[in-house]
Amino acid sequence: MGKNLIIVESPAKARTIKNFLGKEYEVIASKGHIRDLPKSSFGIKIEEDKFIPQYRVDKDHSEITKKLKELAKKAQTVYIATDEDREGEAIGYHIAHAIGKNPEELPRIVFHEITKNAIKKALENPRTIDMNRVNAQQARRLLDRIVGYKLSPLLASKIQRGLSAGRVQSAALKLVVDREREIKAFQPQEYWSIEAVFNKTIPATIYEYLGKKLDKLDIKTKEQAQEIVQKAQNEEFVIAKIEKKKRITKSPAPFMTSTLQQAASSQLGFSPKKTMMIAQKLYEGVQTPHGVTGVITYMRTDSLNIAKEAQEAARELIAQKFGQEYLPKTPKVYASKAKGAQEAHEAIRPTMLDFTPQVAKEYLSADELKLYTLIYNRFLASQMEDAIFETQTLYFKSPSTTFKASGRRLLFDGFYKVLGNQDKDKILPELKENEKVELTKIEAQQHFTEPPSRYSEASLIKTLEQLGIGRPSTYAPTIALLQARDYVQLQKKQLVPTDTAFTVIEVLEKHFPEIVDSSFTAKMEEELDEIANAKKDWQKVLKEFYDPFISLIEKGKKEIKSQKIAEPIGRSCPECGAELVKRKGRYGEFIACSAFPKCKYTEQIETQKTQEQVSDEKCEKCGSPMVVKRGPRGEFLACSAYPECKNTKPLAKSEPKKLDVKCPECGGDILERFSKRGKFYGCSNYPKCTFISKFEPVDKKCSECGYMMAQRTYRNKDIYECIKCKHKEPRE
Repeated sequence: MGKNLIIVESPAKARTIKNFLGKEYEVIASKGHIRDLPKSSFGIKIEEDKFIPQYRVDKDHSEITKKLKELAKKAQTVYIATDEDREGEAIGYHIAHAIGKNPEELPRIVFHEITKNAIKKALENPRTIDMNRVNAQQARRLLDRIVGYKLSPLLASKIQRGLSAGRVQSAALKLVVDREREIKAFQPQEYWSIEAVFNKTIPATIYEYLGKKLDKLDIKTKEQAQEIVQKAQNEEFVIAKIEKKKRITKSPAPFMTSTLQQAASSQLGFSPKKTMMIAQKLYEGVQTPHGVTGVITYMRTDSLNIAKEAQEAARELIAQKFGQEYLPKTPKVYASKAKGAQEAHEAIRPTMLDFTPQVAKEYLSADELKLYTLIYNRFLASQMEDAIFETQTLYFKSPSTTFKASGRRLLFDGFYKVLGNQDKDKILPELKENEKVELTKIEAQQHFTEPPSRYSEASLIKTLEQLGIGRPSTYAPTIALLQARDYVQLQKKQLVPTDTAFTVIEVLEKHFPEIVDSSFTAKMEEELDEIANAKKDWQKVLKEFYDPFISLIEKGKKEIKSQKIAEPIGRSCPECGAELVKRKGRYGEFIACSAFPKCKYTEQIETQKTQEQVSDEKCEKCGSPMVVKRGPRGEFLACSAYPECKNTKPLAKSEPKKLDVKCPECGGDILERFSKRGKFYGCSNYPKCTFISKFEPVDKKCSECGYMMAQRTYRNKDIYECIKCKHKEPRE
């Protein structure tokens, strides 16, 4: 008899598993989806209310399919060992079909981590492919194909070539567009804050005036603020009340996909796509002191479950390393708030607690170590005691006004022992009730309310999760697709919708409201969950969606007005004689030939031409003046005789501005520079000296570490911030 054959999706995963098994096992990778719907056609046959997918083995997988068939024929037993989620279940189903086996008869092994013990245990406890999960994944794939193949061409024909729409993608895009609409419609409100200092050292904020507790926006005018200030200045203050309370900060839950992506974005600056690529590698196997093995559990999960053995190992380590006071009396258990969470799965955690970040430093790349450390410390913290603070509140009262001062101190650091506590204690002095205090300073400041902030990649993922839109495997691809389609652009870590996004969403809102409705999209996810749990028939779910959707498509073909309508300008094309029209493009309006694409003549609109800056340079081809133009990659020089002369060249770069301070590393000049991400400051001796600062360095030393500081605005206040340790000081 031949060897036992184990089929996985990834070559890295195959190599790791092979290291754990003897010669009687052959481990091979299918390299992802071996069968899928065809790329060039709809690929779904509809007969008598049945949706029959026309799966194909693509050319890229024909060779590996042939090899799998040959190995399967000789194998003693064929095991399917794809990832334990619906997509992994479906990949296993397609592999079985491709090698001519019955999917419901092949042994299927599953594991949350790729370690020797996990693989051994999985081989001892095989199951069969779960057809309910497969059908849930098939339903998702067919739903997405129906929307993509029927709606995308309609948008392309009515708005712009190259547009696409998708079930999850469109609902996510509407969230971004709606937030931008809020920002544009926002009307700032004026309000005033009143800050005071008592006994020269205790800062306080206004709490109450004439017996009424004041909210943030209650002081609306300068006159109101001045009235309060003048009254307070002429009155005596006493300590009306002293409050001391214990406040518990609970330990955080271990990571699941969405929270890992959010933390990696905010703490490490990683995009969701980058986070998942690194996590995949850590899961599939890296070099360790024990050989190549997976060092984290499966990273596409919405569960917060922890295996009992892992929990016990964590508790043993906590007691040994930090002491019994850091160990909860009973193990900590967390419940996922995510809609439809797969509670059979596990949270993301390290597989070996002896592979500490300190040990991992010798084996992992810089980015792998950063993400692994985040996962390791978060898991350990999740099993530690809560942190305890003492909060202190003082109320300073006069006949008309009450001010409040708050402080806190850490009594027990608990899980902060691992995660670190960035906030310094702010301890108020010991005072007594009814004790008189001196009003040393009082000041009113004007403010204006600010619009809601745009979504970051992390906050959009959090919102998608809260609304039940998509699942762990879809968050990163959805955001990447929105950027790839130029629906959104990432500016200063914020997602900014383009004009095309507004046009698409306006059309979808009017003609396909359910496609962009978050509650409808979430309901579809719940129906997919019900298919996976054998509570709904996948064909019935497809039928219920398809009929009304196709009716809207047919209606849209007739009723959606073309956004491509071009406005004639009353002139003929100088190249072919057809009518010239005004069109809208990515960079504004322009004039083009109505015979496009046969004739590709274009020209700028006169109003844009008049705004062009004429340079001192002459065109070396025809002698006409060169003008400064702006394109997708910035400004450049172009011949003013265009289209007769199409000569262009780069705009000469001006000398960078030199600051009056010297580089703290080597004494060189500090220059103002620009990159794709905006302005920054760097040393003139680069690359020998790699000093860099996002904010403008100044001739001021940090009181904490002695390094150079930079000036910036932080929370609407001008401050100095240390370039190295980030210590902040007020800027007068």
